[in-house]
Amino acid sequence: METTLQEGMEFEFTYQVPEDKTVPRLYPEFEEGRQMPDVFATGYMVGLFEFACIKFINTHIDWPRQQTVGIHVNVSHTAATPPGFTVTVRGRLEKIDGRKLGFALEAHDGLDAISKGTHDRFIIDAAKFNAGVAKKKASV
Repeated sequence: METTLQEGMEFEFTYQVPEDKTVPRLYPEFEEGRQMPDVFATGYMVGLFEFACIKFINTHIDWPRQQTVGIHVNVSHTAATPPGFTVTVRGRLEKIDGRKLGFALEAHDGLDAISKGTHDRFIIDAAKFNAGVAKKKASV
């Protein structure tokens, strides 16, 4: 595995929240969700943390042959963010343990700190991983 990743590296990623990343649109097949406030959904916040890490990591690995998959997420989501606001994610690569990468993350929407947490990703060989998924899918 070749990589230029080092513990302590920091990154920043910005994302403007669109209308389709709000709570009512997270699982629109559930009536309860459609009745919820029209704010950035926690599920999408988790995804934003993942993709902020992915975009950072990909410049340091042999992408797309090497990729990363999320293996752990622990976040708080402490403030509501309406569509149209820009969320800034700040991250720090805290730990490298072989192919396992541990991040500390926080997000701000320009007015409030909205989320803070940790996220672990694992570097994979995409072809081997996809072959395993295809084998699993064919087994049912």
